[in-house]
Amino acid sequence: MGDTTKDDGSSQSKAVRRGKRAFFFRKWTRIDVMRASAVGSVHLLCLLAPFNFKWEAFQFGVILAIVTSLSITFSYHRNLTHRSFKLPKWLEYPFAYFALFALQGHPIDWVSTHRFHHQFTDSDRDPHSPIEGFWFSHVLWIFDTAYIREKCGGRDNVMDLKQQWFYRFLRNTIGLHILSFWTLVYLWGGLPYLTCGVGVGGAIGYNGTWLINSACHIWGSQAWNTKDTSRNVWWLGPFTMGESWHNNHHAFEASARHGLEWYQVDLTWYLIWFFQALGLATDVKLPTDAQKRKMAFAR
Repeated sequence: MGDTTKDDGSSQSKAVRRGKRAFFFRKWTRIDVMRASAVGSVHLLCLLAPFNFKWEAFQFGVILAIVTSLSITFSYHRNLTHRSFKLPKWLEYPFAYFALFALQGHPIDWVSTHRFHHQFTDSDRDPHSPIEGFWFSHVLWIFDTAYIREKCGGRDNVMDLKQQWFYRFLRNTIGLHILSFWTLVYLWGGLPYLTCGVGVGGAIGYNGTWLINSACHIWGSQAWNTKDTSRNVWWLGPFTMGESWHNNHHAFEASARHGLEWYQVDLTWYLIWFFQALGLATDVKLPTDAQKRKMAFAR
């Protein structure tokens, strides 16, 4: 099932109170406002895209969505969160850097949240559980950092990243990198590239990731007895770089491959396999037959 642990009953793991959480009329932290501003700006730029449309700008947006989304799944998720494979630092760090431009936060924050999700799946302490509603799991949880901290505690589950200067550097300078990138895009292609590129590309990337947290815990099928709400959603596979084989992932968290069958499209796995063939991705983890037997439904 991977290397995360479940609730151990300690004082840190006690269930938090469960009630109707006020969304708008509450105290918003500076980080909440910054996140809402980023998400709102991207979707506003996306809505303005038809009025500034150029094919080459739209193509740039699609390429940007693919590159940044693949960087999230390859780097933040399978490499950094689950340690499904190892890379030399000269290759690991650039992928983590490109993932910044998916506008989903720096690695320390993203990895910590996802590790908490696996540790507390479907419990009161799950950072983005669909038990609290589709829209909460899809996007609203992002804008309530105090609530997430109340449920999960501090970021004490990412010491492996905090000990590396590069990830501390990205945490402290993420805003500078993103604003610099947006400025360069505008200077290069003007409003068409800002709206069709950053806007359309960012909106595609955002919602692809968000659907994993929401749709892949509500709809779809279960191939493995994970005892949680994770689902495989086949039609999302190509658009989420293979992340929508989510029940597979919850069954075998450390696996570098989520699309376990030949017909389950998993673009992230194809990239990992490519680097493995070159000898650059090592210690690539896959589920064993014994693990599969353990997670199979009783016949």
